[in-house]
Amino acid sequence: MSPNWKLVLQIFLTFLKIGPITFGGGYAMIPMIEREVVTKKNWIQSKDVADIFAIAGSAPGAIAINSAVFIGYRIAKIKGAFAALLGILLPTFLIVIILSITFIYVRENPIIDAAFQGIRPAIVALIAFAAYKIGKTALYDKTSIVTAALTIAALFYLNIHPAFIILIGLFIGIILVKVKNKLGFATKLEKEDEAKVKNIFLPK
Repeated sequence: MSPNWKLVLQIFLTFLKIGPITFGGGYAMIPMIEREVVTKKNWIQSKDVADIFAIAGSAPGAIAINSAVFIGYRIAKIKGAFAALLGILLPTFLIVIILSITFIYVRENPIIDAAFQGIRPAIVALIAFAAYKIGKTALYDKTSIVTAALTIAALFYLNIHPAFIILIGLFIGIILVKVKNKLGFATKLEKEDEAKVKNIFLPK
């Protein structure tokens, strides 16, 4: 079967548009990806985005690139993954090269320093907003909320590598599900109200 090159081109152009206008890294991309991939294109569902970013965050490498590849593969398999990868990398690569050359000449400029004073908190806000969006799909019962709270405490107070935190969360999730099933408690793996889940990221 011949590949759907029109779809592959759309994936490339979509991530080509997302890359250069998203500041702050992978998690700051979530609102833009939701708008383009879920709301406008209807390629995947909102609840799947949280799973994709969870997998992308646990894999080695930059989460922005990982998530783009996962989403591209989900839409159009290998060709979609390569299209998303090229789309997300190309503008960022060119912009970084230009900025690196420019920064050498303007790094002592007070206007540039002032601009960075505004960019940094704006990036923090974007990441916090993305965390809130993911939390609405990932935290759906007492077990998931307690697990998240313990993980945050471990990150703050224990010197544990984030990779081990992810692995610990993986095993804790499996153990909790098995224990709850043996005790006769119903196990929810996602929110029951699908209508709410699908509309979490839609603009109001």
